[in-house]
Amino acid sequence: MLSTQSVPVVRATLPAVGGALPQITARFYERLFTEHPALLRNLFNRANQANGSQREALAGSVAAFAALLVDRPDERPDALLARIAHKHASLGVTPEQYTIVGRHLMGAVAETLGDAVTPEVAGAWDEVYWLMANALIALEARLYTQAGIAGGDVWRTMEIAEREQQSTDAVSFVLRRPDGEPTEPFLPGQYISVRVLLPDGARQIRQYTLSSAPGQKNLRITVKRETSADGSAPDGEVSSWLHAHARPGDLIDVSPPFGDLALPEGDTPLLLASAGIGITPMLAMLDHLALSTSRRAVTVIHADRAPEHHAHRCEQAELTSRLENADLHVWYEEGADRADAGHVSAGRANLDALSLPAHTSAYLCGPLPFMRALRGELLAKGLHPSAIHYEVFGPDLWLAR
Repeated sequence: MLSTQSVPVVRATLPAVGGALPQITARFYERLFTEHPALLRNLFNRANQANGSQREALAGSVAAFAALLVDRPDERPDALLARIAHKHASLGVTPEQYTIVGRHLMGAVAETLGDAVTPEVAGAWDEVYWLMANALIALEARLYTQAGIAGGDVWRTMEIAEREQQSTDAVSFVLRRPDGEPTEPFLPGQYISVRVLLPDGARQIRQYTLSSAPGQKNLRITVKRETSADGSAPDGEVSSWLHAHARPGDLIDVSPPFGDLALPEGDTPLLLASAGIGITPMLAMLDHLALSTSRRAVTVIHADRAPEHHAHRCEQAELTSRLENADLHVWYEEGADRADAGHVSAGRANLDALSLPAHTSAYLCGPLPFMRALRGELLAKGLHPSAIHYEVFGPDLWLAR
């Protein structure tokens, strides 16, 4: 909770600080990477730094947290910060790094806003930062304990057991422990981090959802090769490396499973909606439901560019068919007439023809425009906002806004 003397200061300065946050975060990263260049090479996602999405996500999360402190002081921030904490834990973030970040962030505030940052203002916003940082540190400590590891000690070596092409631009990798022991448990919908050594010596990290059910001896991830459609941005560094170089028998560094989008047990009707490579968490959920012979009502929605881009297309249909009360609806922007079976439509996904129980729990994963459109339709159909869950690959720009 923000101190009584800081509340009016933060409330009064929130519009100015919030309006300048894009400039503040840009300056923050300049300062941080000048003093600690290894962080950009070995911890932060260089692509998200280049396209500005990480700056936007940081600015939005700080503003949202500050607004929560002054507008809803009795509300715990855990729900707001859980997604960030899981991502940080999968990267091996430690409490000491928050001290470095705090120094450069407050330095960037002072440099950007100049004389407007009085000692009183600086103290109030330093308090905001440390309330947020300490809440994240506590959440991350809990996640490390649950994973049975020391704080930040997330990396372990796994072997690629299988590689399979799942679409024109997606490949799956089955990972196993070199000692032959079963992998750690996880919840359907969670992800692992993968760290690779790139040709320039940088160790870049990306998160990939586990695309099969828990309770099996090995893990599986599915990696879409990220490319720039118009050449305005570089291709994905890690996904391109994995597609080009990762083969069965190779060893790679991975983290334990993390992630706050996880399918709960129960009998609530489900909507599993995905677009593109967003199919991966939904596939793990479907696999889990099929293996447990679930009788839950399940509506599965997927949207893609064309059948050949639809990763795990046959597997998704087969898993849905194994469920007693499930149906699958697919939309393709191109080539719907080439689809082999099921409820296939041309164009973009919509819920016009679908009837959903009011107590449905919805899980969404895909590009932000897809998820925003579906969320609006779900709310119009009577679903409560708390029943709509989502996963974003990359910085959470939905939370940021």
